Amino acid sequence: MLFDVNNLSSGDTAWVIMSAALVLFMTPGLALFYGGMVRAKHVLAMLMQNFFSMGLISILWVTVGYSLAFGGTGKWIGNFDFFGMKDVAKMYPADPSGVEWFSLFTIPPLIFMAYQMMFAVITPALITGAVADRMRFSAWVWFLGLWSILVYSPVAHWVFSPSGWLFEKGALDFAGGTVVHINAGIAALVLTVMLGKRKGWPQRPMPPHNLPLTMIGTGILWFGWFGFNAGSALVANGLAAQAFVNTNLAAAAAMLSWLAVERIKGGHATTLGAASGAVAGLVAITPCAGFVGGMAPVYIGLIAGVVCFFGISLKNKFGFDDSLDVIGVHLVGGIVGSMLLGLFSDKAINSVGADGTFFGGGATLLGKQAIAVVATLVFSGVMTFIIAKVLDIVIPGGLRVSEEDEESGLDLSQHAEVGYALQSQ
Repeated sequence: MLFDVNNLSSGDTAWVIMSAALVLFMTPGLALFYGGMVRAKHVLAMLMQNFFSMGLISILWVTVGYSLAFGGTGKWIGNFDFFGMKDVAKMYPADPSGVEWFSLFTIPPLIFMAYQMMFAVITPALITGAVADRMRFSAWVWFLGLWSILVYSPVAHWVFSPSGWLFEKGALDFAGGTVVHINAGIAALVLTVMLGKRKGWPQRPMPPHNLPLTMIGTGILWFGWFGFNAGSALVANGLAAQAFVNTNLAAAAAMLSWLAVERIKGGHATTLGAASGAVAGLVAITPCAGFVGGMAPVYIGLIAGVVCFFGISLKNKFGFDDSLDVIGVHLVGGIVGSMLLGLFSDKAINSVGADGTFFGGGATLLGKQAIAVVATLVFSGVMTFIIAKVLDIVIPGGLRVSEEDEESGLDLSQHAEVGYALQSQ
């Protein structure tokens, strides 16, 4: 669909440009959030894995990723209509439904592409926290690129493109509960199992080396998430305001409920618990942000904080080494948010949505949400396994660093640097 310059809103355009910048800022925030949680000898490797996503995925997205996610009218994957930035500046994605969904847009298609690019950048970066301390950087480079093209773009097409089969089915995902968090979360689980446990885990204590860094990263994530969720309205209006408020309330409520459970069970409310709880609430509200109102975001946050607190204990129960609790927070939180949307969604908030169970919609939307969750889990899980298995065979040394490199630290073994030069000068 051709972009009509007469329909352009400078206010909406400015808001989405700013939101895109906020979402990009989340990736350095994520790097700091994760970086503070690893041991000191791995901090640069963690930062590098996240920052590298900003470089590689940006180029892959404008070359082929955006086209596969939003090109054409196929149900399962896009085509090459936008390959190499072709027509991106003048054409919106096609809408085969006849509803002309993109005719409502008041922003240039170029900034829509750029905004979606920032989602593509941060989604695989989320995976790094689960495989911390043990994945070879060369393996991560190849996995990052292949996963972005073969997994992220198809799932984004299913959910965000008007021709995608989950979009047409009526499954809702305002800002990426399935596309971002469940998608990355199940990939993290698969990679974690395939890589195996860190040397010495769980017998050897591996506490975070710099929690102030993690708290700074949490603050950046919380700040950037307003662009992530409120920006997904793609207009500067009441819906964006609702998503903004919902985002803050869910994060606050989840932090409080996490800390309450932590205090009851362990006797202390920790800074790491506050950070983890806030992120759990942000994850859970992401699919719901533009479809719920009133006290719903508070309830969603309270539930997410409790469920994700117990979700991080799954690694001890089942014996997989999720280094930085990506599975317990992002996978579990993404599922919780996507399913709670089936209960709390309210068409009075967003007319293009649907009423959930608590607003007279019965179980219809809940069923559609379940289909989206299961489809994402299966597709991303299987494809991640295939990509990782092939790379483990073809990359010299495989996915995992040697025991010697792991012991000396990924900073030195992978990048020939150290995060902290504390010796006398």
